[in-house]
Amino acid sequence: TAPPAPKLIVAISVDQFSAALFDQYRARFTGGLKTMQGGVVFPNGYQSHAATETCPGHSTMLTGVHPARSGIIANNWYDFSAPRDDKHVYCAEDEHDPNSTVKEPVVSAGHLKVPTLGERMKAAWPTSRNVAVSAKDRAVMMMGGHTIDAAYWFTGRGFSSYNGTALVPDAIEENTRVLALVGKGAPALTGGEWCHARDRDIAAQSVSVGTGRFVQAADDFDGFRSSPRMDAATLDLAERLVAAMKLGKGPTPDMLSVSLSATDYIGHAYGTQGEEMCVQMGELDRSLGAFFAKLDAMGIDYAVMLTADHGGLDVPERLAQQGLPGAGRADKSLTSDCLNEAIATRFKLTGYMPAVSACNPPPGVSPSLPGPQAIYADSAFGDYWVNTALPEDMRKKVIAELVEMLRASPQVEAVYTKPDLDKVTVPHGNPQDWTLIERVAASYDPQRTGDVFSVLHRAVVPIPLVRAGYTATHGSPWDYDRRVPLLFWRRGVPGLEQPAPVETVDIAPTFAALIGLAVPAGSFDGRCLDIDGGPGDTCAALK
Repeated sequence: TAPPAPKLIVAISVDQFSAALFDQYRARFTGGLKTMQGGVVFPNGYQSHAATETCPGHSTMLTGVHPARSGIIANNWYDFSAPRDDKHVYCAEDEHDPNSTVKEPVVSAGHLKVPTLGERMKAAWPTSRNVAVSAKDRAVMMMGGHTIDAAYWFTGRGFSSYNGTALVPDAIEENTRVLALVGKGAPALTGGEWCHARDRDIAAQSVSVGTGRFVQAADDFDGFRSSPRMDAATLDLAERLVAAMKLGKGPTPDMLSVSLSATDYIGHAYGTQGEEMCVQMGELDRSLGAFFAKLDAMGIDYAVMLTADHGGLDVPERLAQQGLPGAGRADKSLTSDCLNEAIATRFKLTGYMPAVSACNPPPGVSPSLPGPQAIYADSAFGDYWVNTALPEDMRKKVIAELVEMLRASPQVEAVYTKPDLDKVTVPHGNPQDWTLIERVAASYDPQRTGDVFSVLHRAVVPIPLVRAGYTATHGSPWDYDRRVPLLFWRRGVPGLEQPAPVETVDIAPTFAALIGLAVPAGSFDGRCLDIDGGPGDTCAALK
């Protein structure tokens, strides 16, 4: 007989926690990640789409749909109809609010086209609460959705919430603790003995990585955010909110979403294979163990899921030393600045040429402030948008030239246009078998996706020039960015491990069935996974 529905659903995302990292360290875990391994383990989970970034990845988990349906095609896109001069749009902002800017967005889930599980729970059961916590506002919005009872993310020197929302006492107390810790500083984190073998300096252009242990300098909030201490603070605030709001103690199930961002910040700053990531894995395991122990002490009947919004790739300088074929950095010629200048020169688009080259500025000369461009992009791969202010016949010429230039690059695997993607249906079945264009189609929205989408060769990192805090990244349709662990745990439920591929869009229908939430047919792209672990059938409610 299946146990009664849990009173609290806990969805945990570990940002940039690839399946490769889970596989590499799973035998070392002794805390919360060991607990999760005692439940239902799907080591081959997939963020099936191509745009493996934070916003799209988080949007799949609790909506149960791919980005093509949720509308969250990337962290950022360009909307030439946006009601402001800067047409750059952030996935978790309300660009229609006059106070919203690219650097300081008015945080909103308005771009998310579908409801989350927590919203569906509140609609069905008004006494249910929906709570979301992260270091990143976009993770909170994409997991929590449009109707959140308590939403907190880290901004500047502490956790904050929606504009005009007063912080609850528990958030104030957590911020006071963080201020004291950062103000005083803290010594290096020791890590396990098994991290010593990864203590090796690597030069990623001008930045040295591979030997860090997260010494907390006084008043260094950026250093705090890019350290395991950020995850500990996020989990501490989540636990405080559970206790204060009595989550899991009401007449209907509650939803708690927690996104842990430190693995992503550390992966970007130091790569995935140095001592820094090794220390982070040990600290993440300990922090999760402490969090679960506190939930247990409260006597809450909870079910927990843990996955990731995407994976990640190590710094190419270390990958090259390890003999990975093709490991390297994208050429600067693939950036929008260089492509824009080349195409503006080719077609004599004088209004779209900067006064000083932004692609190759003279020595000692800073590029002029960017004016109108013919081509916009956030990186040296993925979406490229062609300015709609150009005459339509010229736009067609620019798009054709852009496609030709990208395809001529020895670093580019494939290039697709909107007409190419319009012909593709998002597939079903094993995501590991999807073609490249099918992966791109899973994150294609005709209103938001760029005019051209470019895929770099495997192991080409789209960071031409390294800077402190940004040496490695993710975002590709390759499996090192798509494959993530997917783990479920509930006290008393037998464990199992199933290596067959599953998707993160399977999480919402699985939890809906577990709590007996009626959902209209066709609401999800994913399928229910049987996580009962015994003779029961988790998915019976959806059949």
